[in-house]
Amino acid sequence: MLLTGTASAADRININTADASTLQQGLTNVGPQKAQAIVAYRRQHGPFLRVEDLARVKGIGTATVERNRRRMTVGAMTAPTVAPPRRAVPAPVPRR
Repeated sequence: MLLTGTASAADRININTADASTLQQGLTNVGPQKAQAIVAYRRQHGPFLRVEDLARVKGIGTATVERNRRRMTVGAMTAPTVAPPRRAVPAPVPRR
């Protein structure tokens, strides 16, 4: 079997669901403080929509994001299971 340097989708770390320990162990240049900062940012601001959004976390720069790009994923973004409530359409106003 030929081994390549890229990680498959199954091997990638989902930065939206991984705990601090998993982030620390799986990502380069991410220690305990940065891993905790990622988890705290995610709790406060919600899930990351793109891998690039990780650079918004204090202490994580674009170089760290690029270095770990092939190791990370944000997971499959799914549509809501319940349709949002429909708003009532106002009745047309007759013209004079």
